[in-house]
Amino acid sequence: MYICKVQGKFVSTIKNKALIGYSMVTLQRLNKFGNLTGEFMVAVDTIGCSVGEVVLVATGSGARAALDDTNSPVDLAIIGIVDSCDFIKQREEI
Repeated sequence: MYICKVQGKFVSTIKNKALIGYSMVTLQRLNKFGNLTGEFMVAVDTIGCSVGEVVLVATGSGARAALDDTNSPVDLAIIGIVDSCDFIKQREEI
């Protein structure tokens, strides 16, 4: 699982039938300090999150289980919105 920040909505009018009814969003992973990593990903939004929210993302078979379809072509699915998270405090350089 990853902790990510939602960066935007991803529009796909033609998609696999297993994804019909789900929206997709673009995400950036957060590192252990809570900073964006720069890596962009696309995930299926199973809960209705908004741009700017920090979310919990399942990968692989866990993502497919979130859709209740183990045969769906999904590798990332949002499964929760993070209310709070204690990140590691980054030391200041001397």
